[in-house]
Amino acid sequence: MPKLGAEPIRRAALVKATIETVGEAGSLEVTVAQIARRAGMSSALAHHYFGSKEQIFLAAMRHILTLYGAEVRGAVSIAEGPEGRLRAIVAGSFAPGSFRREVISAWLNFYVLAQTQPQAHRLLRVYQRRLRSNLRHELRPIVGARAEVVARGLGAMIDGVYIRAALADGAPDRAYALKIVMEYLDRELEVRG
Repeated sequence: MPKLGAEPIRRAALVKATIETVGEAGSLEVTVAQIARRAGMSSALAHHYFGSKEQIFLAAMRHILTLYGAEVRGAVSIAEGPEGRLRAIVAGSFAPGSFRREVISAWLNFYVLAQTQPQAHRLLRVYQRRLRSNLRHELRPIVGARAEVVARGLGAMIDGVYIRAALADGAPDRAYALKIVMEYLDRELEVRG
C-alpha cells in the first residue's frame, strides 16, 4: 500500500536528483536508473511519477524556473524605481540559488533539449518572453524606444554568461558574471532614450 503524502516528497527528491545527476554528468546522457538511485528509489517508481527522462528533466527545469522567479520577485519587491527594479531583475538572474554549477549545467542542457523537444522549446520560450517583457517594462522609462533592443541585448548577455560558466573550470564566479552584465547595462543606460 502506498504511503500517503509520499508522492510530493518523492517527486521533489527525483527533481533534486535530476539536477545533481545532470550537473555531475554535464549532459543529459544519464539514465533514469542513475537519477532514481541518487534519489533513493527504483527506476520503476521514477517512471511511474514522470514517465520518461525528458519529463523528469522538464520537471527539474520547472523547479529551477520557479526558484529563479521567486528570487527575481524578491529582489524586485525591495528595489526602488525602474532602474532599481531593472538591476534587481539582472541580479536575480545570478542569485546564489540559480547560479550554481549543477543549475548552470541544467540550463545548458535545457537549451540543447529545446531544439528537438516541443515541451522544452515551449517552456524556454515562456521564460525568454517573460524575461524580455520584464526588462523592457523597466527599460522604457529609462531608454524609451531603445527598450526592446536593450532588453534583447541583456537577455543575450545573461544567456552568454551562463554558457561561459557552464564551460569554465571550477566553481561559477557569481560576482564576475554579474559584473559583466552590469557593465553592459551601464553602457546602455548612458545612451538615454
